[in-house]
Amino acid sequence: MEVIPVLDLKGGVVVRARMGARDLYRPIETPLAATSDALDVARGLRSVYPFATLYVADLDAIERKGDNGAALVRLKAEWPGLSLWVDNGIADAVAAASWLDRGLGHLVLGSETQPDLSLVRRFAGDDRVILSLDFRGQALQGPAEILDQPSAWPGKVIVMTLARVGSGAGPDLDRLASVRALAPGRRIYAAGGVRDAGDLIALARAGIAGALVATSLHDGRLGRADIDSLPPAAR
Repeated sequence: MEVIPVLDLKGGVVVRARMGARDLYRPIETPLAATSDALDVARGLRSVYPFATLYVADLDAIERKGDNGAALVRLKAEWPGLSLWVDNGIADAVAAASWLDRGLGHLVLGSETQPDLSLVRRFAGDDRVILSLDFRGQALQGPAEILDQPSAWPGKVIVMTLARVGSGAGPDLDRLASVRALAPGRRIYAAGGVRDAGDLIALARAGIAGALVATSLHDGRLGRADIDSLPPAAR
């Protein structure tokens, strides 16, 4: 299982996400970093474990209030070999192709910002593109046709349960199982609610390929020893 730390960027800094209430997000305070600067927080996360991938949500870009592209450039310059999974609200083919050509990382297409299925379908065969199925409560955020046509999904799919982000409620195993059943052969990633190594083990046993984590790393409930002790099937 892949463990992928999350950086939520808003107003040029990393913010602490909680339950998808973006208007309440504030600059993060964490024992892992002296400031909320993206590089400082990323260094802190990578001091816990040498993670190969970071997930970055550019919240300003998603909400059409600017972007945090400069932070992405700095992260890539600091760690050229680091894989960045970036959700920045892109919803048209020209913008997606242009962004991919920059070579900053993998592009996450969030269902909440898609007008229809067309962009997801167009890039389904591109291994640099990842689909995020964004849920609030029981409802998919975005066009229902995205959920209804799993044949159009790319090879990697994030199941984002926004109400569980930063909540400590545990991952949504039932929803993850239902999405995995829709698209056998896809790699499914959990986002929201992961508390500790026990949750990661449960996800691995459920056939989930990886998990996006933040709070449990900052709070110290998930550390190097926990990740090192995961059974091979859960890494």
